[in-house]
Amino acid sequence: MLWLGTESCALGPYRADLVETYWRWEQDPALLVGYGRQQPESLEARTEGMAHQLRGDNIRFTVYDLATGSPVPAGVATLLPDPSVRTAEYVVMLAEARGRGLGTAATRLVLDYAFHITNLRMVWLKVLAPNKAGLRAYEKAGFRTAGTLREAGYWLGAVCDEILMDTLAGDFTGPSVIRA
Repeated sequence: MLWLGTESCALGPYRADLVETYWRWEQDPALLVGYGRQQPESLEARTEGMAHQLRGDNIRFTVYDLATGSPVPAGVATLLPDPSVRTAEYVVMLAEARGRGLGTAATRLVLDYAFHITNLRMVWLKVLAPNKAGLRAYEKAGFRTAGTLREAGYWLGAVCDEILMDTLAGDFTGPSVIRA
């Protein structure tokens, strides 16, 4: 089941039957570096966490790559809303499909959902400063740098800054698959 999509990317439900796939992606050293995490997680712990996530108030999506014509799970995107101020933190994790524009496409779809269905007024994120590909993808999707948390993260064993980025509903320009 796909909720929103373009020719190259779609969003669908976060699925319990994909817990092993999500877990496998999360063990990729490149993703561990990007998230600043320092240790892998057991499948048992991930399965337990999945049950908690499915009951929570966060808005979670499976990201699908449509490049081959049929939907292939390629990542996860999450909005962590703060309903009292109508904002949300954005987190995305892409697996094998990195480097082809899927991150930008998925982020634009999540923002479209955030601003036109959830009626958020602002979405923000944190990205480690050395993650240049991530920074570019977020900027292409409409995020702007809002500030820096100095020496707040780690990248390949070295202390690094975390960049805060945000985007407002009024900043969301270009095509909307929801309004269409």
